[in-house]
Amino acid sequence: MSHSILWSLVLAIHLIGMTAWVGGMVYAVFIVRPSLGLLDATQRASVHLQTLTRFFRIVWHTMPTVLVTGWLMILHEGGFAAVSWQVNAMQVLGLAMAALFARIYFGPFQKVRRAIRPQPATFDSIRSLVMINIGMGFLTILAAAMARGL
Repeated sequence: MSHSILWSLVLAIHLIGMTAWVGGMVYAVFIVRPSLGLLDATQRASVHLQTLTRFFRIVWHTMPTVLVTGWLMILHEGGFAAVSWQVNAMQVLGLAMAALFARIYFGPFQKVRRAIRPQPATFDSIRSLVMINIGMGFLTILAAAMARGL
């Protein structure tokens, strides 16, 4: 396998992971959550919990993949000191997104998982934090677009 093909594959894995992570959050907040209103309260909590459980399982795999592939590409480009501010912004935002995901997962999500009757306010807390992560994801995409140029 040629050197350029290998790095193209690393970039593709990075982009697919980021797409799944940010796209999944957008889908969860703007499509799934409003659709849950069609269900009664018990069904709503159950479906919401099952949806989050499945999505968070995906994020636990994509998040480290995105971070590691990003760092590999940085090292390939000459190291952290050699990359542009946009790449460093992507790195900082990616780490912040990972930290916020951990906060969601180990905080309100665990509260919902352990609850006999999960409270809507806890799901709202998760949604609010996911909205912040969506914003950081969009800023990361903007930084990526600015780093590539035309």
